[in-house]
Formats: sequence, C-alpha cells, structure tokens
Amino acid sequence: MKFELNGATVRYANGGRDHDPDLPAVVLIHGAGMNRTAWQLQTRSLAHHGYRVCAIDLPGHGGSDGLSLASIPELGAWIGDVVDALDLGPAHLVGHSMGTYIAIEAAAQRPEAVASIVLIGTATAMPVHPELLDSAANDVPHASDLMSSWSIGNAAHIGHHATPGMWLIGGSRALIDTSRPESLGVDMAACNAYDGSLAAAAAVTCPVTMILGSADKMTPVKKSRELGEAFASEPAVVVLDGIGHSMMTEAPDATREAIFAALRRSSSG
Repeated sequence: MKFELNGATVRYANGGRDHDPDLPAVVLIHGAGMNRTAWQLQTRSLAHHGYRVCAIDLPGHGGSDGLSLASIPELGAWIGDVVDALDLGPAHLVGHSMGTYIAIEAAAQRPEAVASIVLIGTATAMPVHPELLDSAANDVPHASDLMSSWSIGNAAHIGHHATPGMWLIGGSRALIDTSRPESLGVDMAACNAYDGSLAAAAAVTCPVTMILGSADKMTPVKKSRELGEAFASEPAVVVLDGIGHSMMTEAPDATREAIFAALRRSSSG
C-alpha cells in the first residue's frame, strides 16, 4: 500500500485487509536499518483479528521515498503526520528498538493522536559503538554482521527460526543489507545522539507496555526498567525469557501475544 505525505510516497503493509474505520488502528514502527517487513510475522495476525494495521516504511527506508530523517523528534512528528494522513487516530503505536523512541516522541508530541504505545526492546539510551557507527555509514555488509550478531540471543544463533530451514542471523543480515547506505548511517547516528527519552517519557499520558528480552544485549532489561520509571504511569512489563533484541523474529508467537495483550489492556482501560 502507498500514500503521499509531504510530497513523498510512503509505503506500508496493511496485513492484507483494507482499513475499516470502525476498528482500532495499530501503527508498527521498525528499527534502524529495517523496513516494514520486520513485522511480517505479526502484521497479518493483527489485521485478521480486529485491527487496522499500518506497518510503515520510515522515510528513506523500504519503499518510502525521500531522505531519512536525522533526529528522533523529527521522526516522532512524522508518525503523527502518518496517523493524520491515514485517519488512524487515536492509534496504538508499536515500536521496536529505534522505533520505540519514535513512538515515545509521537505520544509526547501528539497525545490526542496516540491511544497507547508498546515498546519492544528499549532503554534509556541506545549508544552505538564507534565501529558500528563507521560501518553503518561506510560498509553496510559489515554493519549488518555486527547488528545481527548482537541483536539475536546467543541461544538462537543456530536454529530456532519459526520457518524450518531458515536462519535468524542470515535473515537479519539480508534485511539490513537491503538498507540504503545513507539511511542506516543516519539511523545509527540518530540513536546515538538521542538523549531525550526520559523527558519525552515523562510527558506521555497514554498506557504504556514494555516487551523486553532477558537476553537482550542491545537494550538490557536493567536499562529498560530505568526508562520505565520515567513514565507518569507505571508501564506494564513483559519479559521474554532467553530472548534477545530481535524479538519479532526470535520469538514471534510470544511477541505477537504480548502485543495483543497490551492492546486489550489499553482498550479495556
């Protein structure tokens, strides 16, 4: 699916179902160097179980035109524009990694447009190792090797893919390798520079759920809980035992069920 926003074409996946204005909307926001296909094991399920789904390609990613936006606050404002353009508001925002910061910023900037936020793999800060910063800007294949190794829990480095015969690290590398070189570098720099998570979290008024991996090396649970304490209302916290940072592919069923539970809590509250 596609639409025009600020003079640029934006691509998204709707899970195979046309948007029904009577259903609650869910916007899925991918992480650095990714695109909408990062959510392929969750998108259709959400769309076929009572939700309007928009798994978005951020600017300069996947099939979306334009240059990548250089800061997290800019991306948060852009997501608010997406909600308006597709008439999704108030929408539930589900973000992964960098996408969690985008969701927090959108909820802080545009509270009327956001029904709840679900944060998958998040922390107070996401500092990026200098080697990865350099590789993201200049050597995408090396960056994808580093990111894939760090983002997937050790137990899943061999086997454990939801699809028989597939390899989690290989799939992760393939996805990141499709990233435009300038986009991955901009994303990494934006994550490294962002220091507004605590202030933005304090301004969030909607329900918050955090889905964390106990084996996450990129956003460790301890740092995630520090972010959780900054929200005005205590977030619901789900910890997936033995799972790393790439929860949507490493534990797709558990991640999907945790998202559904978060949406139900938000709707009933």
